[in-house]
Amino acid sequence: MKGKIALTAAAALTLITPSICAPAQAATERVKNSCFHARNISNFRAPDNKTVYLRVGVRDIYQLDLFGACPDVDWNEQIAVASRGGPWICTGFDAEIISPSSIGPHRCQVRTVKKLTPTEVAALPKKARP
Repeated sequence: MKGKIALTAAAALTLITPSICAPAQAATERVKNSCFHARNISNFRAPDNKTVYLRVGVRDIYQLDLFGACPDVDWNEQIAVASRGGPWICTGFDAEIISPSSIGPHRCQVRTVKKLTPTEVAALPKKARP
């Protein structure tokens, strides 16, 4: 199943002031190493109704674990990823999955976001790789 992703920005722009944030260099490193920009999602796979794998860019794969079962996410050929609070997705709080169904879209909360290592990607079953 080849997945298509629709991206939405579900929240207004969040303003960040230097007085309440970590140093800019640390924030940049965090974004560079463990976060991704929602517009860079190119594909997805959902091996079950509680896990979604996203391909970001050419080679990065992220695992999104959901709070509970997300109806039809493992059957759909397209889903939407809504980013909250800005375009960067770093934690589960930053995103939700929108899974279409015959009775309307289901909004599924993301619990965790994890960038997979090349070893973890290689260990994924072929049907789970986006």
